[in-house]
Amino acid sequence: MKMNFSMKTITFSILSVFLFMYFVGVYWSFIPDDIDIKKEVMKATTRDNVAPVVGYTTTTALIKVAETILDKPGGYLSNDALPPSVFLDNMPSWEFGVLEMVRDMSLVMRKDLSRSQSQSLENKHIKLAQPKFNIDNTSWAMPSAESEYRAAINSLYNYRNALVGISTKKDDHAQFYTRADNLVSYFEEVQKRLGSYSQRLSASVGRVQVNTDLAGDNVAQQSSYDGLHTEMKTSWLQLDNVFYESRGAAWALLNLLKAIEIDFDSVLANKNAKISLQQIIRELEASQQMLWSPIVLNGDGFGMLANHSLVMANYISRANAALIDLNELLKKG
Repeated sequence: MKMNFSMKTITFSILSVFLFMYFVGVYWSFIPDDIDIKKEVMKATTRDNVAPVVGYTTTTALIKVAETILDKPGGYLSNDALPPSVFLDNMPSWEFGVLEMVRDMSLVMRKDLSRSQSQSLENKHIKLAQPKFNIDNTSWAMPSAESEYRAAINSLYNYRNALVGISTKKDDHAQFYTRADNLVSYFEEVQKRLGSYSQRLSASVGRVQVNTDLAGDNVAQQSSYDGLHTEMKTSWLQLDNVFYESRGAAWALLNLLKAIEIDFDSVLANKNAKISLQQIIRELEASQQMLWSPIVLNGDGFGMLANHSLVMANYISRANAALIDLNELLKKG
């Protein structure tokens, strides 16, 4: 009897721990809500008793997007080595997608948005923040990814304070330049990122692609020959990872573009391009719809089952196409 009681107790305990970790893992895997950037800006300016200047909203959006991957339920999971985090892969993939967009924005802020011209000095706060976002996202010690990202966010806060003149140092000064060429520079970075996601998502069903690497230039060369055709297919083990990474990148870009719409309002209005940006935002919002299936399905293009990767690729491709058109408008309009 004692043996049976002990076995039942052990079995019940193991099952209870398993169920607890399962439900915790499910809770930690929920995608965070979109950021209400206007509300966040109002809270920050009211607390600090300042009026927002150009660049304040975009910087705030970058801060909040970066903070989300650290402060959401479960915290930052990509470098966790203990259960249940170690068994989760969708949320770490989502975190990496967000991080990629944070890296792109911080890079453009360092190179263009915070500088008046190519010969001007870099802003010291952005100079500190940008490389810290580039640490390996799986690093867990000496230093940990979280500590580096948190330090980068603190530098962004210092930059934002300098924008509105509430820095603790008298000589601390910062600028944010809302010029059309700066916006073009950012969109060119984003186009490459979205194009890559679109290709990886479309490869879920496998397809043969014509090699167009040297198209448009008769004298162009490449270091090694890849052949006339390339077969692309994402491993079924990576399908959900690519899907959630793309979903995370779209989420981050959506929130950043909402901030850009506010800061670059005069530039967009002058180019008659506000409606184009709003269409891109609509496409990205559609990519954040609820996924009702418990798994990412990988049906054939016209098969019986859905292919969630192709649906996501459609939204991202449409957003990217609209972004390319908007960039041309900013250059020529």
